[in-house]
Amino acid sequence: MLPEIPPEQYARCLDNCARRLLEKGDVQEPPVDVVRLAQGLGFTVAQDARMCGRARFVRLGGVGEGSGRDTILLGPEMRHERRQWAVAHELGEAMAHQVFAALDAQVAEAGRSTREAVANELARRLLLPQPWFSSDSEQYDCDLFALKSRYATASHELIARRLLDLDRPLIISVFDQEELTWRRGNVSHRVPPLGADERSVRQKSHRERGIADHTAGHLRIRCWPIHEREQQREIMYTECLETID
Repeated sequence: MLPEIPPEQYARCLDNCARRLLEKGDVQEPPVDVVRLAQGLGFTVAQDARMCGRARFVRLGGVGEGSGRDTILLGPEMRHERRQWAVAHELGEAMAHQVFAALDAQVAEAGRSTREAVANELARRLLLPQPWFSSDSEQYDCDLFALKSRYATASHELIARRLLDLDRPLIISVFDQEELTWRRGNVSHRVPPLGADERSVRQKSHRERGIADHTAGHLRIRCWPIHEREQQREIMYTECLETID
C-alpha cells in the first residue's frame, strides 16, 4: 500500500473507485465481465497475436497529447479467467490515477511497484466488488465452489485470496502438485506452519478429489480440489472459531 496511508482508508478508497467504475459501466450484479466493462468505459479491447505478454494498455491513433483511443491489447490463446484478469489489471493501470488523486498522492512520485500494487488491488475489486462479495461470502459461508459459480470470471485462487479481506480470522493455503506454494493469514504477519489436521484434510481432498471439511478444536478446516488435466491444485481455508491470545 501507499506509505503513511492507513490500511482502512486505502481499502475504502479502492472500493469506492471500483464502485464508481462499475456504476459508470452499468454493471449491476456479478459476475463482472471486465471486457464488457472496459468497453462500456470507452476502451477498445483487441487481440494482438504478436504479443509475448498477457496484455498491455496503449493509445492508438490520433496526433498530439490526449488524442487517440484507449486500447487494451491481449496476447493470444488466453483462457477465460486469465483474459479477464489481464483486462482487469490493465484497466486498473489506466484508472490508478483516480486512486492516487483520492488519496491526495502524486502518481509521478510513486514507484513502479506501488503503481503495480494499486492496479492489482483495483483489478481484484472490479472482479470481486465490495460489498457484493462480502455479502455473498456470508450467505454461502465462504464456500469456494459456490462463490466461483457466482463470480465465474474470477479464478478460484483470486476468490480465495479475496476472502482474506473479510472480518473472519482466516488462513488461506494453496497447494500445487501436492506442494504448498502460498499461505497467508489476515490476523498477523506471522502465519503458523501447517498443522497435522491441515495436512490430513489436504491429503483427503487430494486423494478423494472432493471437498474435505473438518473441525478440530478452535479451527475449522476446509479444502477444495481444483484438479485439471495439466495441474492438480488444492485450496485450503482455515478459520479460527475463537479468539486466541
